Amino acid sequence: MVKSMHFDVAIAGAGPAGLSLARALAGLDLRIALIERLPAAQLADPPFDGREIALTQLSARLMRELGQWQQVDPAEISPLRRARVLNGPSPFAMVVEPDARHEELGFLVPNYLIRRAAFAVVKDMPEVTLLDGRSVRHIRTDADNATLTLDNGDTITAQLAIAADSRFSETRRAMGIAADMRDFGRTMMVYRMELERPHENTAWEWFGYGQTLALLPLAGQRASVVLTLPHHQIETLLALDDAAFNSDMARRFDHRLGAMRLVSTRHPYPLVAVYAERFAARRFACVGDAAVGMHPVTAHGFNFGLRGAWTLGREIAAARQRGADFAGGAVLEPWAQEHRIATRPLYLATNAIARVYCDDSPPARLVRNIALRSGQQLAPIRHALTAAVSGTSERPPLLSRVAGTALAALRPRHRESA
Repeated sequence: MVKSMHFDVAIAGAGPAGLSLARALAGLDLRIALIERLPAAQLADPPFDGREIALTQLSARLMRELGQWQQVDPAEISPLRRARVLNGPSPFAMVVEPDARHEELGFLVPNYLIRRAAFAVVKDMPEVTLLDGRSVRHIRTDADNATLTLDNGDTITAQLAIAADSRFSETRRAMGIAADMRDFGRTMMVYRMELERPHENTAWEWFGYGQTLALLPLAGQRASVVLTLPHHQIETLLALDDAAFNSDMARRFDHRLGAMRLVSTRHPYPLVAVYAERFAARRFACVGDAAVGMHPVTAHGFNFGLRGAWTLGREIAAARQRGADFAGGAVLEPWAQEHRIATRPLYLATNAIARVYCDDSPPARLVRNIALRSGQQLAPIRHALTAAVSGTSERPPLLSRVAGTALAALRPRHRESA
């Protein structure tokens, strides 16, 4: 039997960003619908997917405020003390270290545990209704409401609709919002290795010739490895037995970490970056990867998603407190502009880094070497990198705010609420 339901907020997608927004809206006397394709049992106990999320200091604080951090086993939270960036076979590395206020740049937490924690703090909220096993088939908005039709024919009306259903968001597309998509033509494979030599809680980003390697330090002698290659080469590695795979990994790291032993399953993911043309429209907003899906090289994907959900929740709460329309353009447009200023410069810079550091031509190699040495020797660049990696401020960094203002001036004029 087809049903018609009304809520104040309808969130399409119960991933970490959508769940974080739902939690940020707690206590505001709002009825919230969470529409999710996966069953509730999988949301409550998601499987290991290989990915480790590098959380900034700000993200860690926001997760504490949302009650998510407390849901994660402390033994699964690995401190990130410093980061090393290497280029080709050169032994030189640019080192990024925390500022004087912190002992670590950030923290590493498995993605599946973040998903579990985000769901745990929302599942018993009385104002939240989970519609699992469902997806949005159609959406339209008018001056008063958003109307969503689900794949089973049920309809939902809400004052505000949110797309949080991945970087390939069907809800964003149904609203007619285009997105810049960059397919890097490569695949990353993530997996855990046990190392013979200590990693010293140091992350590696190694732009080798013909490959990119990232090493994320976990508890003890273990680390998460992210290997980026053309897809056909990843397929070859997936077919190797464990012994051959271990030998190949030690070789790829030039044996700098000694022997390496696979201690998890292997998970491939295509590399596609996404940036929505608009973050907001009439009675509608995009959060998480539906707004900004980052290349992982700068490790800001979930950090941006969490920040965007939290700041939107903050603006909605402020509107409720002053008795204003929380889903109107006066709330959504400033939030969308702030989030664009916070994300756009780093999105563009990340894509540029990915292009330059995947180019093995002699000029590109020279530029890479110069950039790394400049970053190590020039204090302003070094401090900017530390701030970008650790994310210690709620506000966008000054460079991002200035660049964002310039981008806004150059961008073709359109209203976010159109």
